[in-house]
Amino acid sequence: MNRLNYHHLYYFWQVAKIGNLTKTAEQLHVSQSALSAQIKQLEQNLGISLFNRTGRQLTLTESGHHTLRYAEDIFSKGAELEQLLASGIDPEHATIRIGTLATMSRNFIEALIAPLLSQGDCRFIFKSMDQAKLLNALADHQLDFALTNIAVLGSNKQLWQSQLLAHQPVVIVGPPNLALSGDLNAQYQRQNWVLPTVESPLRTSFDALCAHYQLKTNVVAEADDMAMLRLLARDSGALAVLPKIVVEDELKSGVLQQYLELANSYENCYALTVPRQRTHPKLASLLAMLGAQATATL
Repeated sequence: MNRLNYHHLYYFWQVAKIGNLTKTAEQLHVSQSALSAQIKQLEQNLGISLFNRTGRQLTLTESGHHTLRYAEDIFSKGAELEQLLASGIDPEHATIRIGTLATMSRNFIEALIAPLLSQGDCRFIFKSMDQAKLLNALADHQLDFALTNIAVLGSNKQLWQSQLLAHQPVVIVGPPNLALSGDLNAQYQRQNWVLPTVESPLRTSFDALCAHYQLKTNVVAEADDMAMLRLLARDSGALAVLPKIVVEDELKSGVLQQYLELANSYENCYALTVPRQRTHPKLASLLAMLGAQATATL
């Protein structure tokens, strides 16, 4: 720890954010040479280069980017500490950190979190990542809870708490005015398809239906991301299988048409938490609110 001078780190943080030595020196009321010397001293102490220097241009090195992320956390916590000491209000009590699965529908997530945003005494931070990173972030207490469409089972190493919040019907959509019936029959066999990837529970349900009806599909594209599925459904001219909420705007405008709702096939959303000694004081009430909303719609 004696290698890290936090005064030097603060100067680095300011330069990295502003991106210009001269402007940073003016804002900090120090000379440009003194500022530059402080950052070079930090680099020497750490044994790394934080900036690439080309003339007067400064760009962060890979180590500089990593250092910046830590500096952001360090000085953000410092600001919270100042607020706590000045007013007695713990800023952590006003911030809920929510992780969201990167491949989920943004429409689905927005519909879920809309009631939360009316809570005037809370501030929300949303972080999008893949399932493995969501679980790791929860286990490391970097998130208060996570929203995902993948059910999680606990183990003897980690007790995950999973709460079903909502589900959305899965539909077949495509260009308007195709000669298709409301039953999954031979008419659908002559179509091109855009489908979720084989790892998706939605694909499993659809493949089971195809096997039941002995339907062979000509798959032209697959995607594990709902935003990409939406674009492919809109622009490919093929039929697509996806949650209805993903393409609700295209259905309303007539760009796409719904041809079939798949029986007993849903896109689920779960709230994941982990047991901890100290939880956010608003967490239980917020999850109860989401649970009540889910009970009304399931």
